[in-house]
Amino acid sequence: MGSKNKLKRFAENETFSNVIQPKRDEIMDGFEYKGKWHDYFKNDNPVVLELGCGKGEYTVGLARRFPNKNFIGIDIKGARFWRGAKTALEENLENVAFLRTQIELIDHLFGENEVSGIWITFPDPQIKYKRTKHRLTNAFFLKKYGTVLKTEGTVHLKTDSEFMHGYTLGLLHGLGCEILYANHDIYRNEGAPREVLEIQTFYENQYLEKNKAITYIQFRLTN
Repeated sequence: MGSKNKLKRFAENETFSNVIQPKRDEIMDGFEYKGKWHDYFKNDNPVVLELGCGKGEYTVGLARRFPNKNFIGIDIKGARFWRGAKTALEENLENVAFLRTQIELIDHLFGENEVSGIWITFPDPQIKYKRTKHRLTNAFFLKKYGTVLKTEGTVHLKTDSEFMHGYTLGLLHGLGCEILYANHDIYRNEGAPREVLEIQTFYENQYLEKNKAITYIQFRLTN
């Protein structure tokens, strides 16, 4: 993406009513919506997050499918989720928001037991050992997710990376988490939820065209 396009998208994001771009000090000093996201959406519907939302395809897709839930896409790269934010506005989807920030600040952005679900779709698997700390399903991140999730809240990991799938399963077993569903090839096996199969990202479609297996895990964290 050219620098002019990025600047244009950054400028448009500033005008979008469904985009929130807090500064780090605003978050650390007491983020205005922490524990109060129902005030933002003006309803008491469940709040669901997509972490590392990219273009926001899953955030928007879920919002279309579940109008009685609120969805927040989180990513530090605003030029990417610009597309999802724009689409949500064009379709008058009032149950969608995008939050430009770092995922490790999640416990400063949401109150305890405020979140009903978390989706992690096609994250960078960070395969090298020295990159372990950046994997979105490492123990550090899982602990943070556990502080904001409701007791019955679920986490969904959808990825084309067999490494990420296996790493996460092993970690979950070791932590004693409740694994609700796990499959290493969801399009060739039965049982995956419809929203997992029917909502597809741009890159996912590319992977499928190459006959690459898509994996999926749904789990609950231990408290």
